[in-house]
Amino acid sequence: MAHDEWEHRFARRVRRARRYTPPGAWMPALPPGCVRLSAGYPAPDTVPVSELVDAAHRLMRREGDGPYQYLGSERAAQLPELLANRMRVRGIPAAPDQVLVTAGACQAIDLIAQVLLDDDTPVAVEAPTYMEALEVFRQYTDHILAYPVDGDGLMVEALADDLAQRRRRGLPLPRLLYTIPSSQNPTGTTMSPLRRRMLLELAEMYDFLIVEDDAYGELSFGSLIPPLASLDGWTPEPRRVVYVGSLSKVVAPGVRVGWIAGPRPLVEAAGWFKKDLGHPFAEAVVAEYLSAIDLDLRVRDLQRVYRQRAAWMELALRQHLPEGVSWFAPRGGYFIWVHTPGIHTAKRLPDALRAGVAYVPGRYFFQESGRPSDVPWLPGDEWLRLSFSYLSREEMDLGVRRLGDVLKKNR
Repeated sequence: MAHDEWEHRFARRVRRARRYTPPGAWMPALPPGCVRLSAGYPAPDTVPVSELVDAAHRLMRREGDGPYQYLGSERAAQLPELLANRMRVRGIPAAPDQVLVTAGACQAIDLIAQVLLDDDTPVAVEAPTYMEALEVFRQYTDHILAYPVDGDGLMVEALADDLAQRRRRGLPLPRLLYTIPSSQNPTGTTMSPLRRRMLLELAEMYDFLIVEDDAYGELSFGSLIPPLASLDGWTPEPRRVVYVGSLSKVVAPGVRVGWIAGPRPLVEAAGWFKKDLGHPFAEAVVAEYLSAIDLDLRVRDLQRVYRQRAAWMELALRQHLPEGVSWFAPRGGYFIWVHTPGIHTAKRLPDALRAGVAYVPGRYFFQESGRPSDVPWLPGDEWLRLSFSYLSREEMDLGVRRLGDVLKKNR
């Protein structure tokens, strides 16, 4: 059957999602020797390989085949409690039965979308925001409202103005708002304490939920700002914040451990849709690993590593990028968000790849990305995302130098 003859066989939500750029299109195949300034991967020497191997060996000796069975491991069953303990360190008083372990943060976001969104449900997001979250939300609704980000994170004042206008005009209000308030992807910005309080007040006033993606929350380069969920009055259920956590940045992405923390009814409903789509072996190994380490010490080490790498990246940007190019100074996380006035970063990417450097064009972090359009420029086309997390200082400098040469030729 021809490819185009399949379209009518897909569900409506699949046809809707297929109008956009396919998932992962922002990461093309890279030529040999290309410097991956696009890769949001942890620094190789921070991945606790030997500790995870030791944890797996201890687990096997103690439990035998248990972690490989459908029922899973006794240790894996302890993971929600270990995660709840970690959230209490962050000021979030979640109980273990308010935690659902997921296959990474993306499954958590997908499950939340499944249980909360209808086809006509408006969702509010930041602009720019995490592109894979956009891909998830597009599977469930076309009604995505985007609000700008500046150096202090989500511009809550702009959100408040728009919500007031929508109410006056009788337009639908969002059912949920997705935000990355700490060390945001892609901008590296962190929402100020004042804006966090204002956002919670708006959620009460306009009756929407906040999905807080805290994947980078502990990788701050300064004092940690309390998560939104810690300000939400868990008495005993949170009022407005559904928390999404991940061990991808503080342990390793390949273990695929994320979680939802929130009201018990929502956690229970998400569990219905998750079914048995977990990773019992990985969850058991991670629980064994967490039971044996000082995670506070590890987080402090990671903060030091990535603070240093961000400083290397900013030095390279100052040395090699042309005049007029600017960027947000990252407050944490893995990324720097770079503004290239007059340069269409998606169109320049093939030139960059030929020159031996990869980045992620800014358009992929905006809701409009991927829509068929005759408009030559979309939001984000004068921006690009660079990652400082994965490469050595020498590789980083080489990549930024190559990027600078490409941008200078295309001004």
